[in-house]
Amino acid sequence: MSYSSSLTDEEWGIIEPLLPIILPNKKRTRPSDWTKREILNGIFYQLKNGCNWQDLPKDLPPYSTVYWHYKQWRTEGALDKLMSVLHSQVRKQAKKKEKWTTLMIIDSQAVKNTCNASIESKGFCHYKCTNGIKRHLAVDILGFPFFTHCTKASVTDDQGLIELLSNNLDYFRSKPVNIPKITILLDSGYHPDKLTESLQQVYPQIMTKIRFEVAPKPSRAEKAAQGKTGFVPVPTRWVIERSNAWVERCKSLVKNFERTLINATAKLNLCFIRLMLNQLAHQ
Repeated sequence: MSYSSSLTDEEWGIIEPLLPIILPNKKRTRPSDWTKREILNGIFYQLKNGCNWQDLPKDLPPYSTVYWHYKQWRTEGALDKLMSVLHSQVRKQAKKKEKWTTLMIIDSQAVKNTCNASIESKGFCHYKCTNGIKRHLAVDILGFPFFTHCTKASVTDDQGLIELLSNNLDYFRSKPVNIPKITILLDSGYHPDKLTESLQQVYPQIMTKIRFEVAPKPSRAEKAAQGKTGFVPVPTRWVIERSNAWVERCKSLVKNFERTLINATAKLNLCFIRLMLNQLAHQ
């Protein structure tokens, strides 16, 4: 039986050639009773529907098989590699440079924890009144991430951004000199002066590669002049708000069900892998 989360023939045609490249080498064993496509369908079913692994439908591979493969690929970094490769393909499809950009949009989203969360991932965000984690995204103009990072909700947006960029300094170190500085668009919750000072301690040349820009937040008077109230999307910044909304389509990501922050980041990456496969197959 096919489910709405299952890979279509077009999507499988995109991901199948990548699997031998990104998956960890495995010792020769008895051939599996289940194909990689069926296993991926099981992983994507759990991602979208948010069920317990044990409750996967019986026409999919056994949950122990599906979860074992998911855990192996997560631990070996295969999901990170796959997200990076698919992101390059999506940008190429949109006629943009595959790796480099002149604009990144960064924001965080506070998400409530469930009882599964460990002490490592428990924190309280006073600003959002949320007891859980924060998901930090750095997306391009298409809304797909260059980088993802999860922290406790008690970590400030500034500190989360510093950790996000520090974890990916190789990207900025290797930026060609013929590409203009990367503009990093932020909202008013970030403090560029503090960010600059902290990042220069980690990588002194960082500000020769990037520059921060804070998107102006419309005032009440400006909203009233436009006849609008409540939340008003900020030009360009709305892209990352849409990305956060995409994530919430997956029931397993509406709250944090993962025990560790590393696992939470892997699940976030898996969501964008599924989204980019859909984008590549149906554009």
